[in-house]
Amino acid sequence: MSQSLTGVILAAGKGSRIRPLNLYMPKPLLPVCNKPIIQYQLEDMREIGVQEVIIVVGHLKEEIISYFGDGSPLGLRIRYVEQQEALGIAHAVAQLESELQTPFILLLGDIFLVPKDLKAMERMFWQRRAGAVLAVKRETNPEYIRRNFAVILHASGTVTRVIEKPRYLGTDLKGCGVYIFDLAIFDAIRRTPRTAQRDEYEITNSIQILIDDGYPVYPAEAIEWDMNITFASDLLECNRNQLKRLGKPYLVGKDTSVHPGAVIEGSVLGDRVTVEKPITLKDSLIFSDVHVTSEQDIEYSLLTPDVVIDCAASPNTWRDMASPDTWRDMASPNTGRDTATPDTQRDPADPKRVTR
Repeated sequence: MSQSLTGVILAAGKGSRIRPLNLYMPKPLLPVCNKPIIQYQLEDMREIGVQEVIIVVGHLKEEIISYFGDGSPLGLRIRYVEQQEALGIAHAVAQLESELQTPFILLLGDIFLVPKDLKAMERMFWQRRAGAVLAVKRETNPEYIRRNFAVILHASGTVTRVIEKPRYLGTDLKGCGVYIFDLAIFDAIRRTPRTAQRDEYEITNSIQILIDDGYPVYPAEAIEWDMNITFASDLLECNRNQLKRLGKPYLVGKDTSVHPGAVIEGSVLGDRVTVEKPITLKDSLIFSDVHVTSEQDIEYSLLTPDVVIDCAASPNTWRDMASPDTWRDMASPNTGRDTATPDTQRDPADPKRVTR
């Protein structure tokens, strides 16, 4: 068999817990340092020699298809398959059985990754004739393991169990949402039951069936840093972390105009942003096409043309620009509006102007 992998990225989910951002943009297109999350993944795949990628789309699929097209600007061939119902990762992968003739590397489009060595992960797959290789990471924050899945190892180093979103932790080894699968995974998926807890077909159950069938599954510590982007504050944290990795104190996009007296610290400004006043922007993310007229400093906040979210308070609140006096609860334990600046308003004469 030719040792080549096909790339697969799952980008169909609605991402309801990051609402209202998901109303206007699919989660995989959310920006990290002015580049969509999914573009980092496509570039990572290209770096290890992947030439063809299938993106599974669903929610706001037209946005993703329009942005990447056939993939030629990235030096890739991209095809799209639609997942009609959001019934879990295993269900999404099942849509691809007739599309794939080679083993494949699978990434989840809403996880931001800083790879350590994906090429070593691929080598492990071929050299050990694995049924699967799972990217893992030693995780010091138990909450991040509970958002993903725990990986239990045998003394020999093979994976014996995978536990989806564990409540009780017996390991610090976290699965990171990067997998390399042999085509045998499709046999396991066909026998994967729908879970009672989440009413979905979980890929971790499919992996467990693969293990129980006798296929060797290995862990690969191939990820340096990762974030499962569940809440708005997660997206902000990804941008701040990536700024540090790039060695930049801040980042300003194309055709952006900033008042000469304004101070930018640890923040990312998108393209065509205008900051009118001599304010301080600290640890914040300003999406493209936002016109900021605030006279108050902005800190630990996320601004889009449609909503303002402050990521300091808990639980999170957000304001739709169409109703500037109404703050709404995001029901998130990690993100929120800074109550010290509750009066942010949108200029009704210009829906891209943010005022506070």
